Amino acid sequence: MEQQNNPLRWAVLGAGGIANEMAATLARGGRKLSAVGNRTPEKAEAFAQKYGIPKVYKDLREMFTDPDIDAIYIATAHNSHIAFIEEALSHGKHVLCEKAITLNSGELDRAVRLARERRLVLAEAMTIYHMPLYRLLRERLESGALGKVNLIQASFGSLKPYDMTNRFFNPALAGGAALDIGVYALSLARLFLESSPDQVKSFVRPAPTGVDETAGILMMNPQGQMTNITLSLHSKLPKRAVISCEKGYIEIDDYPRAEECVIVDAATGARETVKAGCTADALRYEIEDLERAAAGEGDMLLPYTVDVMKIMTALRREWGVVYPEEQG
Repeated sequence: MEQQNNPLRWAVLGAGGIANEMAATLARGGRKLSAVGNRTPEKAEAFAQKYGIPKVYKDLREMFTDPDIDAIYIATAHNSHIAFIEEALSHGKHVLCEKAITLNSGELDRAVRLARERRLVLAEAMTIYHMPLYRLLRERLESGALGKVNLIQASFGSLKPYDMTNRFFNPALAGGAALDIGVYALSLARLFLESSPDQVKSFVRPAPTGVDETAGILMMNPQGQMTNITLSLHSKLPKRAVISCEKGYIEIDDYPRAEECVIVDAATGARETVKAGCTADALRYEIEDLERAAAGEGDMLLPYTVDVMKIMTALRREWGVVYPEEQG
């Protein structure tokens, strides 16, 4: 596909909550999606009317072959991602896909190879990799001001309706804590570690359906940096992270879309509040970063996404969590 200048022409696949949020976020910035498709055409029609989107696909295949579309934002269930990603890349479209980007490392490896062959941008819609606050923190850490990162703690607990047929607990819908919320904690950790962990220990409590409901994960990389993660889909926890360094520590609340944090000096206890970006613009940052990457001016941190997926795949194998698409 011929390289486009920013902004790209976007289609969205899916019309659920996160797709609505993306459309609303872009609208606040004066932009519109160019097209929408959904397996239920009536939902796509209603979505288009709500956000003034000019094109609705009655057949999803039209989205992938449309010459007037440069990039596709995939906002469907986890277990549908790989088929849509491969179709989009095969037809020359850049792809921004909701987390978790695929079910496992095998699927992601296939997608990465295809994106490289076609010289296209493939990225997970991981807000943590695109929030301005985290860019600022990485710069602060790279300056040596806080010394080496020694330990990262992160928690994420949700109290979901205990209905085994919903997407959170249903294996047929790729349910479980790791793919739904663990991906945030693991992505945060990977962003601030020098390398991916090579030692991983865990405990898991399964839901009645067999998917991972609650988990504790302890990891260490070759540099000796450790990570401690607690996850649950059946117990409320703050979305809180602490990054402990040699000379201080960083406290981050609501870390998936954080716009501020507190840096504490280890010696004096002095507290510095650091702010950057805006939580409400989290999804816009993802779009803008992909457009810069498509123009050869940025990085979507796909290798970090690969590292995180490897960890989640290994954990699920250890826990015995296997989805229908992975059987046989």
